[in-house]
Amino acid sequence: MGKEFLFSITRKDLDIQVFRSGGPGGQHQNKTESGVRIVHRESGAVGESRSERSQHANRKLALQRLVQSAKFKVWHARKVHELRKGKSIQQLVDESMNPENIKVEVRDENGKWIAAEEMEGVV
Repeated sequence: MGKEFLFSITRKDLDIQVFRSGGPGGQHQNKTESGVRIVHRESGAVGESRSERSQHANRKLALQRLVQSAKFKVWHARKVHELRKGKSIQQLVDESMNPENIKVEVRDENGKWIAAEEMEGVV
């Protein structure tokens, strides 16, 4: 039984930026754009690498760091939940906030908890 893919992330979903790494490492780092920053637009998660000499190696590391970031993991969990359940978490919260699902209690003058509807008649 193979894996079921719910969605995919392509290059169109990412902003890939290259830059000069700078810092120690001499002329090579100062002349080549080997640093890489990858931003996933939908989640806002960022992965960055400038530790390797080659841009290719830094791209790989930046993508790994992006996927391992907490922000991306939260976005991924929400996306999977939405696709499996058919509704976003926000839609489920909005549906459950019906007045019949909410019970409001307040303390009366004696410190006893009573329903807010009963309190209105007392005041």
